[in-house]
Amino acid sequence: MNIGEQLAIQSWCYRGTKDNTRVTELMKQCGLSRIELSSAHVDFNDESSFDEIIDVYRSNGIEIVSIGAVRFRADEAKERKFFEFVRKCGAKHMTVDFAIDTAPESYRLAEKLADEYDVQLGIHNHGAKHWLGCSAMLKHVFANTSERIGLCLDTAWALHSHEDPVAMIEKFAPRLHLLHIKDFIFDRSGAHEDVIVGTGNLDLKKLREALEQGNFNGPAVIEYEGDVQDPVPALKQCVAAIEEQMRD
Repeated sequence: MNIGEQLAIQSWCYRGTKDNTRVTELMKQCGLSRIELSSAHVDFNDESSFDEIIDVYRSNGIEIVSIGAVRFRADEAKERKFFEFVRKCGAKHMTVDFAIDTAPESYRLAEKLADEYDVQLGIHNHGAKHWLGCSAMLKHVFANTSERIGLCLDTAWALHSHEDPVAMIEKFAPRLHLLHIKDFIFDRSGAHEDVIVGTGNLDLKKLREALEQGNFNGPAVIEYEGDVQDPVPALKQCVAAIEEQMRD
């Protein structure tokens, strides 16, 4: 397994532009050709737009490997549209969230659709204030769901929850479907700031070793939320830092 070959970028990094053609150009500037599309660049409620958006990426040599994060509320008519987009673009992964007030019904529908469309779902752990942001709750969910529902580990939001992302990889390796590679630093008040991966609290070497040990083979998605109007310089540094670590 070569993590460098799995690298993608979250389109949320490019939320400063809504033009999908421009996003493909920014992707190429970063040197990568794989993307996870967010709602910043797709209206998942508008099925009539799907073919055109997918064609923009496909014709410009960018592979859509996942979408997300999308929320499940046990609304089949709405949530089936997520899976239709994934089917059309040829992806096999989806980053997801579950509304707490709809569980476990939302789990059952997600499992049903994931089986029908042959898609792996990864719960996005969104920090200390998120009900699925800690290992204890994730363990509970996984104990009560099929293997179709696993983890999209966001390394920075794990840090925000005072979790060790490397330990989370080791703990949830069989259910680790996707990875968001992101890094935070924190001030004395606990406020977080995005930084180039590996320059904050994320140990890239230990991350790589844990992924290799756990035989991870899903999308590894870089996410940098700073510099909204011009994220490319920072993203290029993130790509370089990860690729350098992969060569060590």
